[in-house]
Amino acid sequence: MESHSDRHIAPLRRRYARLAARVGRVGLVLQGTITERTIERPARAGSHRRKDYGPYYQWTWKQEGKTVTVNLSASQARVFQRAIDNHRKLAALVAEMRTLSRQILETTTVGVKKRKPRKPPDIPLS
Repeated sequence: MESHSDRHIAPLRRRYARLAARVGRVGLVLQGTITERTIERPARAGSHRRKDYGPYYQWTWKQEGKTVTVNLSASQARVFQRAIDNHRKLAALVAEMRTLSRQILETTTVGVKKRKPRKPPDIPLS
């Protein structure tokens, strides 16, 4: 016979299994940010035309508490951006899996009995 908690837990477990399957299909993952930069040079003396260089692409991330920056080609920037997007998808999946795990564990395990809140001591009014 199925209990109320079993009916409540089954959809949570199914959702968790679907999320776990999606984790395996995420693909390559990288942390960080891709920034597109253009260098603007002022016009030379006697000329009204300024010169722009770029765009340049930079990948920045934290490693051991320090910011690391690497220059990328345009084709690298596209591929690296997909991996960064995958990392964000993975983080969202893991966050939802944590929430479901907590709900499942709290429902399927016996916890400590909660005490009633203490009543504050009576303080005589002077």
